Amino acid sequence: MAQFINEKDATVTEAIDGLLQVSGGALVRLDGYPHIRVVLRGDWDKSKVALVTGGGSGHEPAHAGFVGQGMLTAAVCGDVFASPSVDAVLAGILAVTGPAGCLLIVKNYTGDRLNFGLAAERARAFGLKVNMVVVDDDIALPDLPQPRGVAGTLFVHKIAGAMAESGASLDEITTVAERVIDGTKSIGMSLDTCTVPGSPKEQRIGAGKAELGLGIHGEAGVQQVDYHNAEQAMAAVTAKLAAVMADAPHVVLLNNLGGTTELEMSILAHDLVRSSIGRNLKLVVGPAAMMTSLDMRGFSVSVYPLNADDEDWLSAPCVPSAWPGCKAITPVRTVELPDGLRPIQPIPSEHKATADFLTRCCQILIDAESDLNALDAKSGDGDTGSTLAGAARALIGALDRLPLADHTQLFRAIGQELTQTMGGSSGVLLAIFFTAAGDAASSGLGMIAALKEGLDRMQRIGGAELGDRTMVDALRPALDELEAKGLAEAAVAARTGAEVTATITRAKAGRASYISADQLQGHVDPGAEAVARLFEQLAS
Repeated sequence: MAQFINEKDATVTEAIDGLLQVSGGALVRLDGYPHIRVVLRGDWDKSKVALVTGGGSGHEPAHAGFVGQGMLTAAVCGDVFASPSVDAVLAGILAVTGPAGCLLIVKNYTGDRLNFGLAAERARAFGLKVNMVVVDDDIALPDLPQPRGVAGTLFVHKIAGAMAESGASLDEITTVAERVIDGTKSIGMSLDTCTVPGSPKEQRIGAGKAELGLGIHGEAGVQQVDYHNAEQAMAAVTAKLAAVMADAPHVVLLNNLGGTTELEMSILAHDLVRSSIGRNLKLVVGPAAMMTSLDMRGFSVSVYPLNADDEDWLSAPCVPSAWPGCKAITPVRTVELPDGLRPIQPIPSEHKATADFLTRCCQILIDAESDLNALDAKSGDGDTGSTLAGAARALIGALDRLPLADHTQLFRAIGQELTQTMGGSSGVLLAIFFTAAGDAASSGLGMIAALKEGLDRMQRIGGAELGDRTMVDALRPALDELEAKGLAEAAVAARTGAEVTATITRAKAGRASYISADQLQGHVDPGAEAVARLFEQLAS
């Protein structure tokens, strides 16, 4: 898999320097590259307790992204998924520790425990006050004698950081950090493994599967489960958490493991709030990428029971922008539509033949959804079928409130329905088509003539002409033949017009106008294909 890196061996040092260069001077690093890679607060004066953490790189923005006032003092960076050396950790401790002392926050991995632990011993030999806490929040493997430290570590970073900023002592901060560690529980799920720079990707998770409880270094999870949708995935994660949570208010951290889109994370947030643990969730951190595993397409959930002090520490301001803030979970609020946008509902009327005809048209588009999406993926963004099918389903659902016995008002009502239910430019254009057809019908034109007038209006506003490689190439000849000869001839004309679009290598309207000729050659325009299928199946 291609990645935006240069030399594999320079990946971590170049990433650190990039972070520093865009930090506005807020972050600095110790000398000693490439063996010692320590990121520090640029404003640190050793007057308060220092907080030092670190570990392998590849978890960005952790750890260096959380260095700054109100959180960490220094982060010691190892190679990708590898603990930093004892000398590197010791250098970080010596660089930031003053009379108030230093707290090391370490995730529970053997290399980190050993290297940070030995560095702490050597620092104490220098006469420095150094405490160390070990985070072991992962509940994925219940029989593991040494649970892993994962994204729940960020609760410790934030609460300890706020306490240090307030002037709390090393012992006070250590006591609270240990309490936070004892109460924090985390588990993750992913649809895919991560890609380590310079190494082949492990294809461990099969199609249609998700892995529950995998580690942040790509370690195998507790089990692979069938994957159906986001709700089911979140239910599997929260079921594990529910078994170890008290019936009390909690803060939850929803973490992107690196390769999940923002859209997906928002859906997961929705499913988290309505999950089995939702009623116990008071505050939320995220959703955001905080403790990642390179490009892993997954998420993790961490929970911690709240008390008043912790709530204040979590909500206290801090400088690092990687911390997304801690916010209250609230119900969805709505406000009324502005005047003029609330649609005037037509008076519904029954007409079985019209209802049956509309239902058949809609079902044709619904049945074609996957085929049209696949066709659109060759020349657009792959959603034409979904857009048309979604509008068709909505129209079927609206039949009982449509004026089926009054075709003039029906055209207008369909146009109004499409403005609300059909997205993209195609939704707007078809809404114009039906609304204009209704206007034309109200002036006395027959149904086919009214539809042609609607098409004229749609073309004037949308700008598409015959030969521009749009649905017009099938719809215009179909309506001409429908008026002159009938439905069977209209279907032939629609198919002929659609097939011609496969030979047009320069689209002059629509999303395909952004696509190169070699991508368009041989592929029918999906809008034209939809029109052709509609007429063909109505004529059959």
